[in-house]
Amino acid sequence: MIFESTPLATLAIPAFGAVAIALLGRWPNLREAATLTTAGLLFLVVLGIAGDQLELGRTGGNFGEIYSLGEMLPGMRLEFRTEALGVLYALVASSLWILNSLYSIGYMRAHHEKNQTRFYTCFGLAIASVMGIAFASNMFTLFVFYEALTMTTYPLVAHASTPHAVRSARTYLGVLVTTSICFLLLGVVLTYNLTGTLDFSKGGVFAESVADGSVSSVYLALLYGLFVYGIGKAAVMPTHRWLPAAMVAPTPVSALLHAVAVVKAGVFSVVKVTVYLFGVDTMMQTEATNFFIYASCFTIVAGSGIAFFQNNLKRRLAYSTISQLSYLVLGAALLNHNALTGAGMHLVMHAWGKITLFFCAGAIYVAAHKTEISDMRGLGRKMPFTFGAFLLASLSIIGLPPLGGSWSKWYLMLGSLDADKQWIVWVLVASSLLNIAYLLPIAVNAFWAKPSVEPHDEHHSHDDSHESSPGFLAKYGLEEAPALCVIPLCLTAIGSFVLFLYPDPILELARMIGS
Repeated sequence: MIFESTPLATLAIPAFGAVAIALLGRWPNLREAATLTTAGLLFLVVLGIAGDQLELGRTGGNFGEIYSLGEMLPGMRLEFRTEALGVLYALVASSLWILNSLYSIGYMRAHHEKNQTRFYTCFGLAIASVMGIAFASNMFTLFVFYEALTMTTYPLVAHASTPHAVRSARTYLGVLVTTSICFLLLGVVLTYNLTGTLDFSKGGVFAESVADGSVSSVYLALLYGLFVYGIGKAAVMPTHRWLPAAMVAPTPVSALLHAVAVVKAGVFSVVKVTVYLFGVDTMMQTEATNFFIYASCFTIVAGSGIAFFQNNLKRRLAYSTISQLSYLVLGAALLNHNALTGAGMHLVMHAWGKITLFFCAGAIYVAAHKTEISDMRGLGRKMPFTFGAFLLASLSIIGLPPLGGSWSKWYLMLGSLDADKQWIVWVLVASSLLNIAYLLPIAVNAFWAKPSVEPHDEHHSHDDSHESSPGFLAKYGLEEAPALCVIPLCLTAIGSFVLFLYPDPILELARMIGS
């Protein structure tokens, strides 16, 4: 292999790939070949890291070797190392980048989108930022790449360059930068001032300060709140407003936001900060997470409730994501092995289910120019592959076997019982029932309801002037989107089924979180 399987290689590959994409912009086929080659190579490197991590875990370890890019300021080092949670996140991002790239080619070409080179370049830089977050060895490094991810995804949200897109992108940037500067940066500074370090480690950095009484449980809870709400990408209410606003972006970007990079960076950071900066044992002693258990449960139910009333498909999926993200925050706040395992599993299972749903939304828009759910009645008979995949992904999000999402909900329920909080089980059940209410009717009505006679005017997210391209199954009387749109969504839907049947590697990594 050209690149050694190290965290630094995972940064270098997408960064160099982005440069190659930019240089090949005049030749679309070469540009897209560079995108797919870069994505494939990154996945192979991450797969090698995952294998090494599994071996390390079987010997009782978790943290790998440290790789440094130097000291930026006294005590502020850009350092990287592997651990189970980061490997899970990197696996999700690198594997889905391949499929998202295939889908993007089909979607962007069918729509004759402008600025495609900028799109693919920013995508590569965003993935490089994700790898920096995944393998950050300390909070300073995580903060730097967290902000880099915000900046590299801003042009993607504003891609259409319409007034509405620009306004929404400003909301996206404004909320994320404001929460970072006002809350997250303050939390980082206070943590360094109290402890003298920002390194992630087993047991966290606050054990000594809590033991000698220099940090009270109330202060620790307030400091933890700065991190939870400062990590705006986790979309814990009321810091969620950026997520529905970002739905103005093209569907491949929405998939990036919801499944591959941005929101996953948020909840990943919350879990990592909880386990490796604050420390599970320390937080259990102080009961500092009790408030955030209630906050995450509220977001779970409220997000699902708001989703139910959205007629625009992408907005419904956006609020669904807000709800689903708080499953990971809840897993972190419960502070026990099963709950953390459920959080790690949900990082993977939700990603594969939700990216399928967004792929389907984009395919519907490309093939039928429909964005409103009420206009999709009967459409499943013309687009059976798309709506079949939508149905499978919906069942995974709901948490029904035999789809992968059932595993994460199972472990979160076990974690709730281990924490002696039986009422949380009912919150999860209520959330699943709401998931059924706002997801299943879409596919059911698409297959069995009478088609809409006079669809109302569509409110498209960008450039409604594009004409539909004939689908690759038109000769069979079907009106599916182009093959490069349909094949990836079918593969991700099948992936949710495979993850249910063969969860062992993911489960093994998830069980290593906190060890």
